[in-house]
Amino acid sequence: MPTFFAFLPATLVSAALLAASATAAAQAAPEPAPAASAAAADAPALVPIPGGPEAAGVRGPAPEGLYQALGEKAGIAALMGDMVDRALKDPRIGPMFENSFKQMRPQALKDSLAAQICVLTGGPCEYEGTDMKYAHAQLKIDKAQFNALVEVLQDAMDARGIPFTQQNRLLALLAPMHRDIITVR
Repeated sequence: MPTFFAFLPATLVSAALLAASATAAAQAAPEPAPAASAAAADAPALVPIPGGPEAAGVRGPAPEGLYQALGEKAGIAALMGDMVDRALKDPRIGPMFENSFKQMRPQALKDSLAAQICVLTGGPCEYEGTDMKYAHAQLKIDKAQFNALVEVLQDAMDARGIPFTQQNRLLALLAPMHRDIITVR
């Protein structure tokens, strides 16, 4: 029987997850080389939104009680740590994560993701990463990879005993980010 959650993966959680990994990589990566094509030269330059709620993806008030339902700072940090560890082992997206760790420490990604989720859910954290569009601009992420990360996050939430309704609330916060994270159409 299909559930509400069944259609969410195509537009959800991996956005925040891939975003945080890309943010950490983008912060450590050198500036990209200028584009060679005339079309790229005519396109406006992509300027990052540095840190803060807007960069974290906040689009309105956080759902009441979600921060607490995820276990507050400690629970969110454990969830993001588990998710990153699972993503590294996943054959669909593990190589992408391993490659990003050439430019940053795995713990930096976990910390960035935890701060982002904390801010999105209304917690008392500060997100210092960049926005998702800028963070993922050079990563060539397709819909299948995005969906794989959503599945990995769902598995991590299941393993932590996070109720299904709370999982859906988090995924709904992350869903709009897919437009900025999926760069291969």
